[in-house]
Order: sequence, then structure tokens, then C-alpha cells
Amino acid sequence: MKTSSSTSSVIVISVIIAAIMGLSSCGRTAGNEFFRVENGRFVKDGRQINFIGANVWYAPFLAADGEYGDRQRLAAELDSLKAIGVTNLRVIAGAEGADGTPYKVAPTLQKAPGVYDTTMLQGLDWLMAELGKRNMSAVLYLNNTWEWSGGYGTYLEWAGAGKSPLPIPDGWVKFSTFVSKFVTDDRAKALFADHVRYMVSRTNTVTGVPYKDDPAIFSWQICNEPRCLSASDSVRTVFAGWIRDVAALIKSIDPNHLVSTGSEGYYGCEADLDLFREVHSSPDIDYLNIHIWPYNWNWVDKATIVDSTAAAIRMTDWYLDMHLPVAEELGKPVVIEEFGYPRDGLGYSKDVPVTARNVYYSHIFDRLMQSVQEGGMIAGVNFWAWGGEADQSDDRLWWKPGDDYCGDPAQEPQGYYSVYASDTSTVSLIRNANRRLSTLPF
Repeated sequence: MKTSSSTSSVIVISVIIAAIMGLSSCGRTAGNEFFRVENGRFVKDGRQINFIGANVWYAPFLAADGEYGDRQRLAAELDSLKAIGVTNLRVIAGAEGADGTPYKVAPTLQKAPGVYDTTMLQGLDWLMAELGKRNMSAVLYLNNTWEWSGGYGTYLEWAGAGKSPLPIPDGWVKFSTFVSKFVTDDRAKALFADHVRYMVSRTNTVTGVPYKDDPAIFSWQICNEPRCLSASDSVRTVFAGWIRDVAALIKSIDPNHLVSTGSEGYYGCEADLDLFREVHSSPDIDYLNIHIWPYNWNWVDKATIVDSTAAAIRMTDWYLDMHLPVAEELGKPVVIEEFGYPRDGLGYSKDVPVTARNVYYSHIFDRLMQSVQEGGMIAGVNFWAWGGEADQSDDRLWWKPGDDYCGDPAQEPQGYYSVYASDTSTVSLIRNANRRLSTLPF
């Protein structure tokens, strides 16, 4: 159809304006807005966001189109989680070092400094694309204090600090003494900063969307359970500075997404609430994290897992409540992003009941509901961890390459904390809690 020159000019101008507006609102269109924090609340698309999510650290491993990947299973797991209202997943975006290390997941993402496994990178890309299709989101954590994915110990090895001991068989003291050096080792931290730049600057090979523009990212997370592992005030100061520096680095590359620490809270900050406050006071840290582990922290023991749920709940409330004034002071929401409770009697088989776990989960969910109803600071929780359809044979207590990935990483007995699809009572509990959460007025 022929148009006049004046009409053509109007059309051209309109197209230019639309293009400019599209560029300025990249990722901000309806349904694609980034998660953000306003007035101490998570918001997206003009709505307050609260969630009951899951830890599924191994999701990028399943998504990799390689020897140990299983995209069909991953798609089924995502569909199962979405069906019970779980849309916020916490997953790993960094595993370092050579494959074949005992009690360590495989295959790793970064084989040597700056040397990446393309298949594993594309697995993360595929996962993010699948999450986007389902209107789900991920917290992507980039480092780990612990040995099961490499983390601190591997970066120290690469920096020339020597071979990292392992808790099994070398013992906790040798391991923790070695990895505590990470916080003060500038070379190790520089190598990690390179990884941060590489990952945060990445463009998804499946969707073609830069990660910084992907609305399926809930937040970048600096580290899984970052610790300084030191009683020294000077080391704690360096630790807080490192967290601030990494957060600022992430924001300099990607100002669109939230940034979080991955902290356990008071215990993860060497029983120093002032350190927790200092770490999370950074303007580049958007919300507070805490983890809660009644059995690991000796609040209950094997013989009393069922009978001592009341004690576990009492200690949980004590631990949680000490952090809330810090959240209120800083005006930042809190996510209980790891919590777990073993099967009855510390059994690992799927046949072992989960009576105590269900009681404990119910209390965590109730604390979230109460907070939402009262306008409190607890905004979300992520249980540890989703095992889904993973096989858990009686003779497979310790993970080895080729075994199914489940919620328990390689340094823990398989079945330790996993919530399997066959745990129908727990699955129903999560589904019903998410339904209840969705009906609460904000």
C-alpha cells in the first residue's frame, strides 16, 4: 500500500520511539519484570512476592546434554515442582576442579582457572530456558565454602596454597584451617572474581538472552554458606569487605538482578551478629539469608529426632528471631533458604517415615504465613532439598559418578535430607502450604 511522505515520517518516528522504549524497558515488560525489593518486600510485575521454594542444586547437571545429564528427568522434575507451587529454585552456578575427587560432585563446571566445560555451561543455559517457559526462577550461587563442589579449597589450590584437605578423611580441623585462608588470599579471590565476571556476563546459548536481562534469575548469590572460619577481628573485617566487593562487582555487570550472600546467619558469621549485620548492610546486598539445621547443629540427636521436634522448633524460633531485628533495621526481607530435618531415626531409605520432618516443615511454613499476614520480614523459604524421582537404592549410601543426583550432595549420605516424589505426605504438605500462601492478602 502506498503512503504519503508525511505518513511515512510519522510511522518512522513511531517505530524509533517504540524501539527506544523497548530498549529502555528491556526485561520490564508485563510478565518479564525483574524481581526487586521495595519497602522490605519482594515485588515483581507490581505484585508482592512470597514463596515456598526448594534447593535443587543439581538442576544444571541434569540439564547438561552429556554423560550424566538427563533432560527428560529435569523437565519432569520442574513440572512436578511447579504443580505443587514451587517456583523458586536455588541452584549451583559454579563447581571447580578436576573430576574424580572423593565426596565431590561431578562433572565440574570449571576444570582449571578460566577453563570451562562447555556442556555444563550449556546445561545451565538449558535450565534457565526451561525455567523461563514455566514462569519459574532461580537463585544462582557462584561459590561454596565446602568441598563438595570445589569452592574455597579449589581456588586456594589454584592460587598455589597447596593441596586442600578434605573433611573425610583428613578431619574437620585440617580442612577448616586450610579453607579459612581463602578470605585473606588475594590470588584465590581474584580467580573467583574472574569466575563471577564470566558467569554474570554470559549470554544464554539457548535463548540468546544475556543473563543480566533474564527475568528467570531471582538473584545472583555470592557463595553457598560463606564463612571466614576465623576468630580474628581483622580477618572478619576482610571477610565483610570481600562480600561487599563481590556484590559490587556483580551489580556493576548486572544492575537488573538482586544479589544475596548465601549466609547461614549467626552461625555462618562465627556467632557474631554484628558481622552478619555488617555483611548485609551493603547497599549491593538486597536481602538477608539464613539457614537452619537442627540435627547438624546438635539441637537434636539421632535417638531423639522424632521425640525432640518441640526442642528443634524452640531452637529454630530462637535462631530465626535473633535475625529479624537486623532485617527491620536494614529494611531488607529475609529468606530461610536452607532448612532440613532427617527422616525418623536418621534413616536414609525411602521406606523410612518422615513424621518428624513433616512436623518441622509445618512450623517453618507457619512462620512464613504469620510473617506475611502481619507484614513481617520473612518473605520466603527454600527447603533442602528436592530429590524428586532419584533412585535411592539401599546399597547407594554414598554418591559416585553415574548415580542419580538427588538433594544430598556427594559428601553426605544419599537420602539424608532429600524430599522424594514418593514422600507423598511431605509433597502434599508443600502443595497445601503454597496454596494457602497464595490466598493470603498482602
